[in-house]
Amino acid sequence: MKHWFVSLFLGIVLSTTVSCKRQKTRKSVPMARVDSASGPTEVTKLPTIRTPEATSEKVAIDEVDFTYLVARSKVSFRSKADGIDNADLTLRMKKDSLIWFTAGQFGITGARGRITRDSVTIVDVLHRSYTQLSFPQLSARLGIEVSYDLLQSIIIGSMPWKTQIEQIQKDSSTHVLRQRSGPVQIANYLNPATRKIVQVEASEGSRHLLLSFQDFTTIERFLFPLSSTLTLEGKTGTGSPQQTVVELRHRKVELTNQVQTFPFSIPSRYTRN
Repeated sequence: MKHWFVSLFLGIVLSTTVSCKRQKTRKSVPMARVDSASGPTEVTKLPTIRTPEATSEKVAIDEVDFTYLVARSKVSFRSKADGIDNADLTLRMKKDSLIWFTAGQFGITGARGRITRDSVTIVDVLHRSYTQLSFPQLSARLGIEVSYDLLQSIIIGSMPWKTQIEQIQKDSSTHVLRQRSGPVQIANYLNPATRKIVQVEASEGSRHLLLSFQDFTTIERFLFPLSSTLTLEGKTGTGSPQQTVVELRHRKVELTNQVQTFPFSIPSRYTRN
């Protein structure tokens, strides 16, 4: 029996767990290849990027513009106590409003989820239960601000926080866009050649978040990251350091104007966690 956390979408971990029985892995249909097929490597120290001098000039950011997204992906997760490699993830998204997904492994669907701008709902199919949290509740549980925009950013490589850019620091290789959202200090690292965000760092007290984007490819004329890695660092209640690393690797991505469906329901016999 393999135990793994049902993620708050791709790695912001909830307290719910899913158990998946081991079966022979089905042969997958060949799709767009993504490098780094193995699970995430645990990061012991957040990498640093040299900070350029501050400037008052503006910068251009190339954001992905679409109405609907459909993707087949792999997600890997690792913490000190738990881990899983290459779980299957099917995604549908209506930009800025709704994320829908199913997740499983070895041909077994373990979880279904729906994320709106107000809340996160994850259904544990195997244990016939579900978890539903508002974003303020989730942020309080994790100790750092979490929003719909942050979860969307993990998928498409956009800026997670929509607050005003307070400072811009530039050099030839890196532009750093600094923001604040309440107590959260944010640094967005922009590649000026591609005008894409390649890394985001956020800190709130003892909690630190690092989000990086790799393997950019052109999809519908937009540069799109096929891989993203999320690292959360903090301390347990006893003061011990803890770390969670999640890696998302898209195998196939479609940006479309065709209306998508988002079927989702919670059976009445399921219990709420």
